[in-house]
Amino acid sequence: MKKANVVVIGGGTGLSVLLRGLKTFPVDITAIVTVADDGGSSGRLRKELRIPPPGDVRNVLIALSEVEPLVEELFQHRFQNGNGLSGHSLGNLLLAGMTSITGDFSRGVQELSKVLNVKGKVLPAANEEIVLHAEFEDGTYIEGESQIPLSGKKIKRVFLEPSHPEPLQESLLAIEEADLLVFGPGSLYTSIIPNLLVPEMTEAIRNSKAWKVYICNVMTQPGETDHYSAGDHIQAIYDHVGGDLLNAILVNTQKIPFSYAQRYAEEGATEVEVDESRLKNMGLDIIGDDLLYYENQLLRHDALKLSQRLVSML
Repeated sequence: MKKANVVVIGGGTGLSVLLRGLKTFPVDITAIVTVADDGGSSGRLRKELRIPPPGDVRNVLIALSEVEPLVEELFQHRFQNGNGLSGHSLGNLLLAGMTSITGDFSRGVQELSKVLNVKGKVLPAANEEIVLHAEFEDGTYIEGESQIPLSGKKIKRVFLEPSHPEPLQESLLAIEEADLLVFGPGSLYTSIIPNLLVPEMTEAIRNSKAWKVYICNVMTQPGETDHYSAGDHIQAIYDHVGGDLLNAILVNTQKIPFSYAQRYAEEGATEVEVDESRLKNMGLDIIGDDLLYYENQLLRHDALKLSQRLVSML
């Protein structure tokens, strides 16, 4: 029997968390990963070597890999000292090296996938260096993914430079053959929307017969989605790429413990309100479930519960 094809689109920690759960189910996974990061080790390699930033791709490769824990630790190892080495993670350097050997970032990712025994396919959203820009409500602009949440201003829109990056044909094919398309969880303006700004990608998503689900973040993100409701998240996507892109939204219904809510409030984050009637008016199915997992004072989506809920939609 043919396995169902699940395509997950996003970046950042949220994507890696979800994929760790999803790989335990009998589905074929393709992860399309944002390449707009410009901070830290990724940003330095991107500037010096003119390659797409490897950080998010590295985390996704590890999330889907089937290797000994020690190999995983090695891949994620970050050098603390050493002139020029300090701050770099070994996985980023290996991705940069593989890009140099194969002459192509996405080929480099494929080759490293074999080494790491990756379950599924990992594809960068674009195979070239792209820069994310934001325009704020007050008419000012800022350049660079890492800078956008720091401005403290309300985001009006984000856009890419170059504005029409080429998607990988493999990504378009994966979207066409998908049974389920999943967006998120992750930073709305810096992890999810950048993938949808690759014009052919959104066209392929629109034409896909797959069921399209947005996983809503549990908490707002300071500097990106302050005071946003679930409907605001969807509206932001539709403002960028046009409406009616999604079929459903997956939201958390589990009560957040007071101590956690308080701790997040100190950082300016609040629980994302689920405005049901607005979501229904947008034509979305609302799928609610207890999806939380508590880890080191942080709220995370429970990878297994989340994956189970998604697989049940197939």
